[in-house]
Amino acid sequence: MDDLNDPSLDDPAPLTLEAKLTAIVAPRLETMGFELVRVAVLGRERPTVQVMADRADGSLISVEDCEQISHYLSTVFDVEDPIPGAWNLEVSSAGIDRPLPRAKDWNRFAGHLARVETLFPVDGRKRFAGIVLGADDKFGKLRLDDGTEAVVPLRDIRRAKLVLTDALIAFTAPTPTTN
Repeated sequence: MDDLNDPSLDDPAPLTLEAKLTAIVAPRLETMGFELVRVAVLGRERPTVQVMADRADGSLISVEDCEQISHYLSTVFDVEDPIPGAWNLEVSSAGIDRPLPRAKDWNRFAGHLARVETLFPVDGRKRFAGIVLGADDKFGKLRLDDGTEAVVPLRDIRRAKLVLTDALIAFTAPTPTTN
């Protein structure tokens, strides 16, 4: 059979629950002045939907912001019903030692220490620790302790997270206001 006529090639791969939730959450957060950092679904019997958000203007997200997002998303999920059965919702900031799921995060935190774990080996290994050098839309780059660089496909990252250091704390601390 000719592949061009195969109707199964037109069907996109089924979306994961996290991808479906991301598609629901991201545009709604944008209208509220926030950016979605990550959606994770943890647990099976009564899963917890974990939503991490940032303020779109780069300022710090507050507890009140998280509460507002939580109330809004609870209503949205009740109406759209994307999660079968009972579930819990947890909304938070990404934190100081935040995950690095997007190229934007890799570029914002260039110069800081991170740990990365990939789904598949890259140059014979799956775990990396080094200084974030940035990313484009496909690859993140780290400078390892030995001075070499690791180039990691963003789509193959299982986990990428900043390491809490004094430099990171200073970088993320709010700028003091002067009177």
